[in-house]
Amino acid sequence: MNAVARQRVCVLGATGSIGLSTLDVIARHPDRYEVFALTAASRVEELAELCRRFAPRFAAMPDAARARQLRELLAGSRTEVLDGKAALVELAGHPEVDSVMAAIVGAAGLEPCLAAARAGKRLLLANKEALVVGGALFMDAVRAGGATLLPIDSEHSAIFQCLPEDRSTWRQRIDHIVLTASGGPFRDRDPATLAGVTPDEACAHPNWVMGRKISVDSATMMNKALEVIEARWLFDLAPEQIRVVIHPQSIIHSMVVCRDQSVLAQLGTPDMRVPIAYGLAWPERIESGASTLDFLQLRGLSFEEADARRFPGLQLAWAALRGPEGSTAVLNAANEVAVEAFLDGRIGFDRIHALNQATIEALQPGAGATASVAALLALDAEARRVAGEQLRRFQR
Repeated sequence: MNAVARQRVCVLGATGSIGLSTLDVIARHPDRYEVFALTAASRVEELAELCRRFAPRFAAMPDAARARQLRELLAGSRTEVLDGKAALVELAGHPEVDSVMAAIVGAAGLEPCLAAARAGKRLLLANKEALVVGGALFMDAVRAGGATLLPIDSEHSAIFQCLPEDRSTWRQRIDHIVLTASGGPFRDRDPATLAGVTPDEACAHPNWVMGRKISVDSATMMNKALEVIEARWLFDLAPEQIRVVIHPQSIIHSMVVCRDQSVLAQLGTPDMRVPIAYGLAWPERIESGASTLDFLQLRGLSFEEADARRFPGLQLAWAALRGPEGSTAVLNAANEVAVEAFLDGRIGFDRIHALNQATIEALQPGAGATASVAALLALDAEARRVAGEQLRRFQR
């Protein structure tokens, strides 16, 4: 592949774990990929260092003051620094961009993801909230724009890898899917002791290296709840066709159970560079940098049911999917508020689920709540307001 044919890649959320892993894969294949744009929310010096290394055409930060600091650090370089949330949307849909890695955490990634979808990009989706919040609106944008949507979450990538390229055959093949979960750091902990969990304990994932918010979500299993919602839209499944099982070794990343009861699974070491490399090169495969799975070193693969006492938030996924349209957006907003409050020391670990539950019960989305981006953003803002009210009640 010559230099002219290189994919120009925009990495949204470049300084996070997914963004850094993406850049690691790209660096291994300079003949195939070119970094066109990098964005970050707050890590100015880290983004500056990445810009010096990869020399993107553009860099962007939503905060104007941080963008100004970045310009000063990159003075004299080829990289043009943009600022504001609109800059992320502009870069995601830029006509010279071929592929977009959507690795922004939370609902903040919705608008850039929609821009990439509408512009027909190869969209590597690590931002599950785009589907949790956007749902049908997001999938409509993918279809209308002719985008190629490639899941990057290890579980959804595993399902995708087990299915044929012809998506029109998926519905007739699938009986159900099984999303695996490691169980996080508290899989064996007495549920009665969870109230005393500290943020550092919650962020100490046994298998994966992730950001603090996602690590907390993994510890509560809210990450898996959001993945259930994401899977519903990615694979056009009914809620009852999505199941979750605890798999502590994180070797089987997820499974498809076919109509004939054959089970297809994708296995590998727990390294996010594998699904990232698959997304970048699909339908080809390229070297990812991950270590080889050594079957002779495996002591066994085990599976357990998710304990509802330890992970009460998991069931909120199916409840939200069966609720009024927009319920999944409310759940996501409530969870972002709850996790931030926990990380800041304002509520205990065991209150994250309670806050999510209370917010869903207090706010029922009305008709039209998911009809447009503006309506979704308004619903998200209202859900955060209601979650804030519930949070103050918990803190009394």
